[in-house]
Amino acid sequence: MIELVDTRLNAVRHHMALESIHDWDGVMATFVHPYYEMHFSGAVYDGEAAVRGYFTASRTPFPNLAPETIAIAADADTVLVEFWVTGTHLGPLELSGRTIEPTGKTFRVRGAATFEFAEGSDKIVCERSYFDHGAILRALGIV
Repeated sequence: MIELVDTRLNAVRHHMALESIHDWDGVMATFVHPYYEMHFSGAVYDGEAAVRGYFTASRTPFPNLAPETIAIAADADTVLVEFWVTGTHLGPLELSGRTIEPTGKTFRVRGAATFEFAEGSDKIVCERSYFDHGAILRALGIV
């Protein structure tokens, strides 16, 4: 069991590194079936097309968006990661039916994510992300 937990911890580290370099094919390969839940917005991205759409929507305004791991831990079925999410507002941001032009401002917001795994596997079933989306908007001077 300890070996599987270590394998899952490494799988999450790898997954997050792939997100940072925008290797979307690599990110998709870490899942049984790509599936994200964003608890800051309530959005669910189910399937490869939906997850790729999320990446396009989130990286267009913030092309250097990246997680920086603070802490990582695991139990038998779940990996929990605490992180900083950082980025710079360099592209148009679609927000509540309006477009916010790039401000050039940066942000660094603390968050967490859980990763659930398929039984006996190092393949991710679901990533659930938690952070204060409003903190990003405040850092950019939007709200």
